[in-house]
Amino acid sequence: MSENSETAQVLIRPPFAWAVAVIAGLALDWLEPVPVLPEDWPNGLLGAVVFVLALALAIWAMDTMTRAGTNVPTNRPTTAMVESGPYRFTRNPIYLGMFGGLVGLAIAFDSPWLLAMLVPFALVIRYGVVAREEAYLERKFDQAYRDYRKRVRRWL
Repeated sequence: MSENSETAQVLIRPPFAWAVAVIAGLALDWLEPVPVLPEDWPNGLLGAVVFVLALALAIWAMDTMTRAGTNVPTNRPTTAMVESGPYRFTRNPIYLGMFGGLVGLAIAFDSPWLLAMLVPFALVIRYGVVAREEAYLERKFDQAYRDYRKRVRRWL
């Protein structure tokens, strides 16, 4: 079996897709700022809190995977099924952390453009990453993964 067949063969690495969404949102905000939040709101603080919580979820998920002895990067083989930590509640806590991080930045920068980037980012993650990961995990772990999928929701 080739090295590629031992991975989910996602269309794009998720951190790269996230960075593109952030850069695109900030560029659009720079070109055409559209502030929407009240001026007296502590946008920076609220956005930072959301961002830090989202980052904490992603770090918890990555730490849980590492402790289970499997790879985090999507271009490396999955060596174990992880059902503990945040994976008890959602099958995709890292991507939820990325979504939350984007929301936190949108609040902090008062940028509806960053918020709008959630749509293409979510579509890329759902169809170019998650769908491929799910098919890969089902091939690799068979009934154990199907049982996990029945117990735990994809998102929330």
